[in-house]
Amino acid sequence: MITSTARKIGALIGAVALSASLVACSSDSSSNENLIKVGTSPGPYSQLFQDGIDPILTEQGFEIEYTEFSDLQQADTAVDEGSVDLNVDQHTAYLEVFNRERGGNLASLVEIPTVPAKLYSERYGSLDEVADGQTVGIPLDASNQSRAYNILAKAGWITLKEGHDPVQLTENDIAENPHNLKITPMDSATIPRALQDLDWGVIPGSISFSSGVDPELALLDEDLRDSLILVAVTTEDKTDTEWAQAVIDAYQSDEFASFLEEENSNGYWFVPDYK
Repeated sequence: MITSTARKIGALIGAVALSASLVACSSDSSSNENLIKVGTSPGPYSQLFQDGIDPILTEQGFEIEYTEFSDLQQADTAVDEGSVDLNVDQHTAYLEVFNRERGGNLASLVEIPTVPAKLYSERYGSLDEVADGQTVGIPLDASNQSRAYNILAKAGWITLKEGHDPVQLTENDIAENPHNLKITPMDSATIPRALQDLDWGVIPGSISFSSGVDPELALLDEDLRDSLILVAVTTEDKTDTEWAQAVIDAYQSDEFASFLEEENSNGYWFVPDYK
């Protein structure tokens, strides 16, 4: 038979255990409020976050936990499912496609510095050196291919048909190609290596960064549409959190601006007007 004293001791031990458990849960919950789980993808934007934004957030008491993904779609899925809180590797157009096709709940926090697609050449130092029959390598994927045709039109090398959609351009939208340029779509990652064999190449920003293309070889930047400016991305339910506001403030801070002054000495980045 269990005595009254034994029952009292058991109840006391149980209460102490429950109290300790609640304290531990409370402590875990408190620490999690300062934890930002960031999904990184190959390219310059995750690197810029780690070098320029992480120190600002860490100084404010936030803890940054990184998870590496091999591609952006995996990172977006992780954000959407909640296993990570944030990524910084996509523009609004990509975000909208993900939400539409995957039924996602992604939301942008703030525009961030972006590396535009650019027209490069190892053979020539001026756009005026374009000549009949020269070769131009452009990205194979539809989104970046459209950007390439826009750059070639900006250079004055091609004209586009009236009523064209600047977001979904194909070779069928070319009205005139007066220099008879041989425009060849190829995998974006191969264009930097192929530059020595091409007269010209259009390279997306993330590819030029990861491939270490000499910025001095760039002769023309694309005109970035708003939908192509990179954004910091989380889910709609997290946009009003303390850490989300801290990320916004960090990108717009004087400290980050000073960091960018040195980082962007060659004009590599397009920097949003945070004012």
